[in-house]
Amino acid sequence: MSTAPAEWELYAIRYAQRDAMRSSNFMGGDAHDGPMPMDYFVWVALRAHEAEKEALVIDLGFTPAAAERRRRKYLHDPVESRALLGVDGARVQHVILTHLHYDHAGNFAAFPAARFHVQEPEMHFAAGRHMRYRYFSSGYEADDIAQAVRLNFAGRMMQYNGEVEPLPGIRLVPAPGHSPGGQVACVTTRRGRVGLASDAAHYYENLQKRRPYPSAVHVDAMLESFDKVLALAGDIEHLVPGHDPLVMQLYPPARPELAGRIVRLDAEPAPMPAPPGRAR
Repeated sequence: MSTAPAEWELYAIRYAQRDAMRSSNFMGGDAHDGPMPMDYFVWVALRAHEAEKEALVIDLGFTPAAAERRRRKYLHDPVESRALLGVDGARVQHVILTHLHYDHAGNFAAFPAARFHVQEPEMHFAAGRHMRYRYFSSGYEADDIAQAVRLNFAGRMMQYNGEVEPLPGIRLVPAPGHSPGGQVACVTTRRGRVGLASDAAHYYENLQKRRPYPSAVHVDAMLESFDKVLALAGDIEHLVPGHDPLVMQLYPPARPELAGRIVRLDAEPAPMPAPPGRAR
């Protein structure tokens, strides 16, 4: 007898930001340059499970030390922000890693009992021969990758080659380009399936105009992933990019006092504004 997929509450947590210009967010620059800041997010999904809520963590965020080295403005500790949703890292059983860049894989120690879910090509790349090139290695922290390898030796790094459903209502789909093993988390919620694009699409505008973000291992794969993630979500209102400050404007706060810090992605968003300018 089949049962309906589990529905999850879904939250985006903004934990850091940096100033940026439009020319730094589109391959080839931008003819109408101007400020285009970047937000940094992690995500949490919650569902009723037995006598309590089960927490699924999607991405880890970076540490204060990494923020200082990389000159990022650290707004809130993502571990503390998750606690505001009732998430106890010591009890979390599953963490999805959309990829292993420094801003997504920097707090392994906060989840001592968890298994981590990643695409195998990402592990191969992050620990492989291409890390001798600064162009690639600059996106990763060596200590984070060393910890990922240790977790693999401990049997806690679950690696996939393709689509998988690690939990009811959670579907992981490869979306390479920005990194070789990037994946999208598709989450079943009360408003339907919501796709967490992570860095498969940094900004809504990358998708809307099919303009790639400059950091790419394979540009052709990035463009194809734009099409894939939009098809998975069904429309752009059900897709959440990985770094767009617009996310905090479109979605309501988890609670009034958390405005600007945590928003609900399982709630209907405000109307999507038209992208500025026209595609070239």
